[in-house]
Amino acid sequence: MTHKKKIADILIEGISDIILPIIPLLTASGIMKGILLILATCGGLSQDGETYLVLDAIADSAFYFLPVLLAVTASKKFGASTFTAVAIAGVLLYPALTAVLEAGEDLHFLGLPMKGVIYHSSVIPILLTVALLHYVEGFFHKHLPELIESSLTPLFSVLVCSLAALLVFGPAGGLIGDGLAGIYSVVYTFSPVLAGVLLGAAVQPMVIFGFHWSLIIIGMNNLAVNGYDTVLPLMGTSVFAQAGAALAVCVRSNRKEFKSTCISAALSALFGVTEPAMFGVNLPLKKPMAAVLISGAAGGVLAGMSGARAAAFGLPSLVTLPIFLGDGFGMLVCGCGLSMALAFVLTYFMKFDPDKKKENQTENIKEAA
Repeated sequence: MTHKKKIADILIEGISDIILPIIPLLTASGIMKGILLILATCGGLSQDGETYLVLDAIADSAFYFLPVLLAVTASKKFGASTFTAVAIAGVLLYPALTAVLEAGEDLHFLGLPMKGVIYHSSVIPILLTVALLHYVEGFFHKHLPELIESSLTPLFSVLVCSLAALLVFGPAGGLIGDGLAGIYSVVYTFSPVLAGVLLGAAVQPMVIFGFHWSLIIIGMNNLAVNGYDTVLPLMGTSVFAQAGAALAVCVRSNRKEFKSTCISAALSALFGVTEPAMFGVNLPLKKPMAAVLISGAAGGVLAGMSGARAAAFGLPSLVTLPIFLGDGFGMLVCGCGLSMALAFVLTYFMKFDPDKKKENQTENIKEAA
């Protein structure tokens, strides 16, 4: 058990260290996305207009090209070439390729199947790929003649690691996500309350690995076929739980810079963007993340009982709540409020040191900001 715990700690700290330098940027982008949603909801800005298109691109760029940003930080963590890592991330986001993959269509490379998955805003595929890049570069540095090593190492590294990402890492995550989405469909048919509990607890860990995209695709398909969806409302409780936990950490922390990060991250979560709260605050401290899972599940009971539906597509947030108006809306809001309040209380009274982060991590935040 101790050995497993140490492995889990290493994984969490590793992911946090890689993402921490870009948390200020993600937080700023999340807040801007929320402001755009407010302006669009209030009729102050048309989502079909050119002004909205430009502002949305500015707000969403950091999230869409997240694999590129992570390629930079991960290459430093793993000791791999930064430029090669960025080039590989570019392959995953190459427009002609992603147009096919994100449509859910499978490709074949030399007869090998390449499952259609979504790479933009993803985390795990690029991290696994850059970790592999470290060993691939080391192999070619060692075995290629010195005369051609400097030019052929990047060539072979990009080729090997890009194919590993497209044929193994990405598709594996997609298959797991599809399986979890299938389980959700079965569970919801059996018991909406149980589905609410499971989704309330599982959605945020699914975000870490990119598995949540399969649920989002189901939601979009439900809206297209049925005109309503039951997946999106059940995802909401965990979003508000992230905000509640981050606020509690803010209250308990004595570090001025970290308190500012917590407040910004909580605000971003309320706007539906939970990555800053999760990776910058709750996950590194571990116990607040446990409070998020418990609280998301507790609120999921009410969300499942509500039978609330989404009448339009929108990731759950304080701003997008109107898309769930209808039967069960009040109980859904209560479920989200319960998750946020419970996450705050649990985090506030849990035994952990909110200021235990290393000084070099604080410096990373300052440098990134």
